[in-house]
Amino acid sequence: MTFILDPRLETDSIFICDLSLCQVRLENVRNFPWLILVPRINNLTEVHQLSVEQQAQLISESSRCAQALNQCFALDKINVGALGNVVSQLHWHVVGRRTDDDAWPKPVWGFSPTDAWTPCEQQHWISLIRSNLEY
Repeated sequence: MTFILDPRLETDSIFICDLSLCQVRLENVRNFPWLILVPRINNLTEVHQLSVEQQAQLISESSRCAQALNQCFALDKINVGALGNVVSQLHWHVVGRRTDDDAWPKPVWGFSPTDAWTPCEQQHWISLIRSNLEY
């Protein structure tokens, strides 16, 4: 079965790569280094719907992404979590924070205004993050 990505996730983020379980995407918000992991299993809305092995894989891939973000951006804090109030498809946020970012110490959700990555920046960060995700 072909994996179907929610249209809003497709619109708001840029494909980086596929890991064993998840598609990794760069949120198109340059205010914060922000990755989204989407398990490539259709019709999931909650982490508990994954098998125990898949849950462990999600945590492992999330940790890899957090480490890659930190290598690229020298972060002070990395926040992770699954929210699904707007997009119900299961997706996992990995958000890099710095004490000098635009919203610190408040949450990034609902922060406004946000700036999109330029196409040149997108390609730079996608390439760098992808290379940091390789084993």
